Amino acid sequence: MTTFAKATFDTARYAAARPTYPRQLYDFVFQYHGRTPGARWDTALDLGCGTGQATIELTPFKHVIGVDPSAKMVASARAAVAQRQGAFASTQFEFRQAPAEAVASVADGTVDLVVAAQAAHWFDWAKVWPEVARLLRKDGSAAFWGYSEMRLSRFPALTPLINSYWNGTDPANSLGPYWQQPGRSVLDGHLQAVPCAPDVLPGVFTGWEHVFFTGAHYPDLPSPRPVIVRKRLAWDDLLAYLYTASSLHTFHEHHPEDLQRADGDIALRFWRALKEETQAVPGNEEAVDVEWPLALIMVKKV
Repeated sequence: MTTFAKATFDTARYAAARPTYPRQLYDFVFQYHGRTPGARWDTALDLGCGTGQATIELTPFKHVIGVDPSAKMVASARAAVAQRQGAFASTQFEFRQAPAEAVASVADGTVDLVVAAQAAHWFDWAKVWPEVARLLRKDGSAAFWGYSEMRLSRFPALTPLINSYWNGTDPANSLGPYWQQPGRSVLDGHLQAVPCAPDVLPGVFTGWEHVFFTGAHYPDLPSPRPVIVRKRLAWDDLLAYLYTASSLHTFHEHHPEDLQRADGDIALRFWRALKEETQAVPGNEEAVDVEWPLALIMVKKV
């Protein structure tokens, strides 16, 4: 994703403000991997690892490798894991710069679990599925997930306002035209545009599962489960999250004058609108409940 590689992109702000994934999600993936009697727990690989948020949670595996095409992201991930894990990080975790489509430094058939967290929508799937097939051992697993547009749990009536900000069509008042495509559409489509691995490489992959932790937000999806990515955010933290959007970075490149407005830039104006609509409700004066619908795809190598 080219925006993350730009010198002006703030990886520290990105890492601090993004939502985290619950233990429930990792346990769900680990249980899927462990279903196969031949499954091993030696090596895990995180594609598009970003700042290492998911990489560091792959602790059931003896060796964990995070790769990302952005040198800035790799440096941030390496520093974050070292700070959290200390000396243990040097023996269990390592990070390398590489695209998901060609992880040349990892040998054939040496990985037990491949994951991608909030990155799979950027992949070139014509290249990624063959690469995942190359990397995985027999009985290895792959799990890719991503969350879509935020929702305010207690204020469903504000969903149109949120959608207008994130995905509207007005280039002067919405971030919609500034998302890198087709990635954003794949994410907002809950990864349904990702080609089914057993169809792409029959006889190589099996056990395809597509799980939707989307709650009532998208009732037309098959068998939606309750939302699991949620967080109560102080209003300042919600504003910090809004500023991590890659589309906002691009919006400001096209509209630098927006940063000079007396009433604040587009993100600040949107944030104020949300506050005005919610703070009359007791309990929302200082913080607000936010949730993110998430989709997960999993598959095994035969």
